[in-house]
Amino acid sequence: MNGAQDMGGMQGFGPVVKEPNEPVFHDDWERRAFALTMAMGATGLWNIDIGRAARESLPPAQYLTNSYYKIWFTALEKLIAERGLVAPDEVAAGKALHPAKPVRTAKPQDIAKLIDNGTPYTRTPPAPARFKVGERVRAKVMNPATHTRLPRYVRGHTGIVEHVRGCHSFPDSCATGRGENPQWLYTVSFSGRELWGAEADASVKVSVDAWEPYLEPA
Repeated sequence: MNGAQDMGGMQGFGPVVKEPNEPVFHDDWERRAFALTMAMGATGLWNIDIGRAARESLPPAQYLTNSYYKIWFTALEKLIAERGLVAPDEVAAGKALHPAKPVRTAKPQDIAKLIDNGTPYTRTPPAPARFKVGERVRAKVMNPATHTRLPRYVRGHTGIVEHVRGCHSFPDSCATGRGENPQWLYTVSFSGRELWGAEADASVKVSVDAWEPYLEPA
């Protein structure tokens, strides 16, 4: 999906301004939005890629004008509504109006451990890796209608395999409920001039983690 979140290499959005002494959360509601997202993720009703796709499929005007955690919370509302855990009148009222549906969730004392440990996505390879370190590869030109992790700005460009990262669950399949479909993951390095032409800084190099289905021999 070519969503508003895929802004790499695009112009016209202004500089990225670093906030001095940026806090983890700017307000208590952001802390709660993060906690709710973590707690609901533990229900097993969706995976990390479905959650990410819910955020990235928001309308561009909404995505680009909302703050980071507003995007998270809006996507969470979308996910729980799609699964019948909340009704439209409850969203409008901002409180429960109907009997709650039972779900499995994480206990407060378990959240820190869940965040620290993360979730392993390494899987058994279905076949040997197609590419090796040092090999020239091309990112495919692709415009999928559903979720993908291949940035637009590298599509059609040639790079060098820097690392073979092992075999992992494939986000494009996981985000649409088609199973994990494990695929090899590579770090591919692209020169700035390959991506943006002769006027780009010759010293610039961009590394992208790309799953095998995104790549083809150069």
